[in-house]
Amino acid sequence: MIDETKRFRKDKSLTVFITGGSSGIGYQAVLRLISIGHNIILPCKNILRANEVLTNILNQLPCDLSKKGKIYTPVMDLSNLNSIDSLCFEVKKRRLNIDILILNAGLQYTGSKTPMRSTQGFELTFAVNHLSHFYLTQKLLPFINRSSDSKIIITSSEVHNPSSSGGRVGAKACLGNLTGLACGAGFEMIDGKQFNADKAYKDSKLCNILFAKELSNRLGKNSLKIPILAWAPGLVISRDSQGFFRYSRKYNQLGQILFSFLARDLLRITTSNEQAGKHLCDLVCSYKYNKLGFNYYSNKLLSPGKFIFEKTNISEEAQREGLSNRLWDLSESLINKKP
Repeated sequence: MIDETKRFRKDKSLTVFITGGSSGIGYQAVLRLISIGHNIILPCKNILRANEVLTNILNQLPCDLSKKGKIYTPVMDLSNLNSIDSLCFEVKKRRLNIDILILNAGLQYTGSKTPMRSTQGFELTFAVNHLSHFYLTQKLLPFINRSSDSKIIITSSEVHNPSSSGGRVGAKACLGNLTGLACGAGFEMIDGKQFNADKAYKDSKLCNILFAKELSNRLGKNSLKIPILAWAPGLVISRDSQGFFRYSRKYNQLGQILFSFLARDLLRITTSNEQAGKHLCDLVCSYKYNKLGFNYYSNKLLSPGKFIFEKTNISEEAQREGLSNRLWDLSESLINKKP
């Protein structure tokens, strides 16, 4: 593992709460963060997964680390809002304080013709990628330290932007007038239109941007000005079966294999979990990302195999007047009406 201690601060251990840390980008970031002495709260979907992840992490960390952070793997299922309640009760009972909150978990099941549902009946992409993170943030805000090190980091994607290379392919991200959300839990798409799994994912990533922007605005009005960072890791395609596309593979396994080969091995337009995990670690630890307020960063492709990680403009839709505020209010209404 790369020696990050030469690049980041050594004087203070941070407590980092991260969703989606059991695999992929999040897992690689966790390995780096623990290796430089930061403590991790890494919720997993069930106790079996929690034990498996804990064992994997401890086995992969070098034995001769001079400073190693601690890790806590409680149970939390983002497809069930009640599970979030249980997790936050444990955080309160243990009197845990959080320096960095990373909302990294995400799923897509492109290829499905019908929507999957969360425990509360919400379309699953929207529920896991946006609504549960929205709810989790509200519940955890009292436990976030008010210090110069505090940050909230939200993993989005360039596909939120129809002008990006990924956003141009297939259905475009667009929330319309949020007609679906206004109808209640049984909606299929945020804009009220017919279900499209690919668009549902892109829309959820647009929600991530809007949530980050509105969160920064509302916290600022309440005199809690901390960095709110949204970021896009680039296209990441794992070589193992646990990668981001694991849910989509069952709908079109051959297509996924061909797409992976073309994008990753032939065209070289993908990045790795390790490299994306490094960027996420940088967002946590590097002073250059301590600017107050909302900022968006993207890992942009320059040429085959070459990327640049830089501050980037959000899409025109994400800048639409009043959209982030309305999404917030409707999201809050859905949660308040949860069964």
